[in-house]
Amino acid sequence: MPIRIASLTHKIRDNGLKLHLAMARRIESHGADQPASAEEQALLEERRLLKESRAERHARSKLPKPTAAKLLKQAQAPKAPKAPKAPKAPKEPKEAKAGKDKKLSRADKHAKKAEALDAARRAHKKSAKT
Repeated sequence: MPIRIASLTHKIRDNGLKLHLAMARRIESHGADQPASAEEQALLEERRLLKESRAERHARSKLPKPTAAKLLKQAQAPKAPKAPKAPKAPKEPKEAKAGKDKKLSRADKHAKKAEALDAARRAHKKSAKT
């Protein structure tokens, strides 16, 4: 069964406009006390059927919808526990490597740079005697 999503509201509205025009024509030409014409009767019947169809759709939408069955996972046999492994032999401790010079702190770097600049200044000032 195809899913219908179109609303009947527009069809009912269009039918109402046609019905109103048909009634206005009858009243204009024959008067208000005359019985409804065949065209009006057909439009009234069509309007009634459209409204019934809309009410039926609305009631059907409230009913529970069919849903797909959920797949259940099949139970698996439990796995056999693994045998415990033998403990590894302890490794010999590593010998300590020769330590590298530690990084100088910021203050030490500045002091070293200042000493180098001082030494460079003294080196340029040669005496006239030499």
